[in-house]
Amino acid sequence: MKDLNFKRHRRLRSSATMRSMVKETYLHKEDFIYPIFVIEGENIKNEVSSMPGVFQYSLDRLAEEVDEVVALGIPSVILFGIPAEKDAVGTGAFHDHGIVQEATRLIKERHPELIVIADTCLCEFTDHGHCGVVEGEKILNDPSLDVLARTAVSQAKAGADIIAPSNMMDGFVAAIRVALDEAGFEDVPIMSYAVKYASAYYGPFREAADGAPQFGDRKTYQMDPANRLEAFREAESDIEEGADFLIVKPALSYLDIIRDVRNNYNLPIVAYNVSGEYAMVKAAALNGWIDEKAVVLETLLGMKRAGADMILTYHAKDAVRWLEGK
Repeated sequence: MKDLNFKRHRRLRSSATMRSMVKETYLHKEDFIYPIFVIEGENIKNEVSSMPGVFQYSLDRLAEEVDEVVALGIPSVILFGIPAEKDAVGTGAFHDHGIVQEATRLIKERHPELIVIADTCLCEFTDHGHCGVVEGEKILNDPSLDVLARTAVSQAKAGADIIAPSNMMDGFVAAIRVALDEAGFEDVPIMSYAVKYASAYYGPFREAADGAPQFGDRKTYQMDPANRLEAFREAESDIEEGADFLIVKPALSYLDIIRDVRNNYNLPIVAYNVSGEYAMVKAAALNGWIDEKAVVLETLLGMKRAGADMILTYHAKDAVRWLEGK
């Protein structure tokens, strides 16, 4: 046995203290962005059936959720709005007193230090459920840009700290950047959903945001899950057009894409841990099949290790409690 020659990797795993000394990747509460669904109406706190622990809040119930987020030390939220009325062009998205705009004002008045990110899309506000203007069953790119730009400006006027366009129209970052600059919001950054795939993992979100398409699907504007190189083209376009952050969505089945984007671009990278990923973990946990805390923290750590600087996740509140031993 004296002639054996091998490396003893276990030396650095011999105790919890030793493992902590050589730990490479960490999760912090500052990494998290917490999504909130805001709905028009009064005294509403509706749990999303496919997303246990996630609720739709009316404005008069919103403070209780936001206060908890702030108390936990989560630095930012992203808002998704559900209007009382919808129309063909998504008027509620850019109305000065739309649900996202009113929620933004309420949050910034109550907690001015909390970063409010406004999701900039039309699907929750259109009666057809698509992310742009529709003619027949065709989603029109360029006419959609005008509506999206108008929406971004109205969100910035309401006090949004970051604009996060998720519509996947070509040129959406350029159109929004020009509109924001012309309106005097040149200091408001754009967190672009730069790499967004046409994923089956979005199902529960469409219940939460009441934004399912009423015909067809979104494959003509969201990316094919089979494609890797396309992600480079999408990210490069958005960087050239003025994006300040790059979102990769979904996260769990696209960790390779997160790493690709991290290796090739120096902007902050956001992984979107989407609704289907959350729902699967919750379902398994409720059935006693997995250790929810261990699986969630391992999953989020994997996204961070893949290269994400931030993680947009419905697990954020629980994750912070677990990280801090609460």
